[in-house]
Amino acid sequence: MHIAPGHGQEDYDSGRKYGLKPYSPVDDNGRFTQEVPEFAGQKVWEANAGIIELLRGKGKLLGAEETTHSYPHCWRCKRPIIFRATEQWFISMEQNGLRKKALEAIDRVTWIPRWGRERIHLMVENRPDWCISRQRAWGVPIVAFHCRGCGEVFLTREILDGIVARVRREGADFYFAEAAADLLPSGTRCPKCSQEEFAKETDILDVWFDSGVSFAAVLEANPELRQPADLYLEGSDQHRGWFHSSLLAAVGTRGEAPYRGVLTHGFVVDGEGRKMAKSVGNVIAPQEVINKYGAEILRLWVAGEDYRDDIRLSDAILKQLAEAYRRFRNTARFMLGNLYDFDPRRHWVKYEDREELDRLALSWLAQLTERVKKAYLDYEFHLAFHRLHQFCAVEMSSLYLDILKDRLYVSGAGSPARRSAQSTLWELLRTLTLLMAPILSFTAEEVWGFLPGEEKAESVHLAAFPEAPPGFPDGDLLKKYEFLLQVRGEINRGLEEARKTKTIATAQEARVVLVAVKDQLYSQLQAQTSELQTLAQVAELKILNRIEGLAFPGLPGQEIQDLLVAVDKAAANKCVRCWFSYPTVGQNAQHPQLCARCSQVLEGQK
Repeated sequence: MHIAPGHGQEDYDSGRKYGLKPYSPVDDNGRFTQEVPEFAGQKVWEANAGIIELLRGKGKLLGAEETTHSYPHCWRCKRPIIFRATEQWFISMEQNGLRKKALEAIDRVTWIPRWGRERIHLMVENRPDWCISRQRAWGVPIVAFHCRGCGEVFLTREILDGIVARVRREGADFYFAEAAADLLPSGTRCPKCSQEEFAKETDILDVWFDSGVSFAAVLEANPELRQPADLYLEGSDQHRGWFHSSLLAAVGTRGEAPYRGVLTHGFVVDGEGRKMAKSVGNVIAPQEVINKYGAEILRLWVAGEDYRDDIRLSDAILKQLAEAYRRFRNTARFMLGNLYDFDPRRHWVKYEDREELDRLALSWLAQLTERVKKAYLDYEFHLAFHRLHQFCAVEMSSLYLDILKDRLYVSGAGSPARRSAQSTLWELLRTLTLLMAPILSFTAEEVWGFLPGEEKAESVHLAAFPEAPPGFPDGDLLKKYEFLLQVRGEINRGLEEARKTKTIATAQEARVVLVAVKDQLYSQLQAQTSELQTLAQVAELKILNRIEGLAFPGLPGQEIQDLLVAVDKAAANKCVRCWFSYPTVGQNAQHPQLCARCSQVLEGQK
């Protein structure tokens, strides 16, 4: 057993503890130097037997035997590695206050997620001096020369400028191929001992230094770009790598961080959270996803996942996203289908003349616009995706568009009510298309091409992001309908129970009675009967304040106390045009199967 402080990390640490120098008598070729005259020039591996004999001859050998144990090998050439202490090039973290300046710069950067700041701050705070040299046969050379007489490191601005100029013209290979004498100006002498023979430095720069100065090569070389960069984007392992080296290089040379923001993402894993590996057989290649589902689903997956953690990918996840994509597409298709005869220049209805339900939809749209734009600006892409999807699935499909069908299909083609709906649909679709364009780029472009109106950008990606409609959201309207939609939920629950008992088949043939046992609730419902009937899409709606007036059983409210919902089938006949069971069906002799509303529409179109 032995200790060699110059040939191993643990031995070096022990040597520092007990005052042993890092003795390392091995040269660059793995041979002993003249410091060990008995074995000078021999390769380390070849000298083992001789060393044992030397120890035996001096009476210093207590025992010798052969054993097999693990030993580190080069990952590239697979040969055993010789550890040795050598001279290296360092950048001091303390000189010129580099550490302090770097820590201050960290606090001026936006870290996404926020824990990125703590991670890199701790690393910079506790790191040793930066070793920037590596002993490899390829890379960017560290330009310096060593005097063969006294060992002085020698470099002048004149020499450096000449080599830099050649690198610009020829690349860096010439530095490795040419002798030191060919790289130096004629007559160069050592300023310390005046000798003329030099050896060139053969170490290369740490590759993290190479990548760390990419801001200078990319941003400062292009007049159309600016320094610092708006964002650096990489995996969570780069707080120790690219983010770290870029910070030190920029602060040390430019006095500021090279980035305004840093975004860190996790890594792709399979549906069970395991790392993807060919040996496991769980790798899903992007091209496979594109071939099976299309590029839009791949983009939707990237945007829909919370990248701050490891991102799961599986066939089941992609199928769910395909359903979400269909929701976007079907919403756009429905809106476009009802804008076929709409020209925004001729048919636009002013906001103040819109139906109340349309103004409610615009209030929702205004809220959506601000939330999605904020999510994009905060790089919270998954929040943008989920809010857009929820808007299409809930506010649009389950509420607004479902209720709007009656007005779109039954009203007169050019009636104010229908044009109000179309004006709102046009604005909804235009804004939705612009908001989803960064995620569903191809779908948004396709919708944009069919959107009515000639005064629009040639491409959706050339149009500005939307602003909220002026005057929206309407806070009073949102508050009013927050209550009405709660009542609608209670009505829908009653309708569902009536369908189960075969009392009704559709809401359009239902008679609904709401019993409010408290005067305040009764007055509130009574004043908004018309709006409730529109929201519920039922044939009849009546409000009572006494249960004694109820002719059929009801259900107590779940969200609204002191409310009873009773549902029965309307006694009136069904209109064959709008499908509502109205008492006015058959009153018009010319249209005996239609209600008064549908008869008036047809009369007005003659």
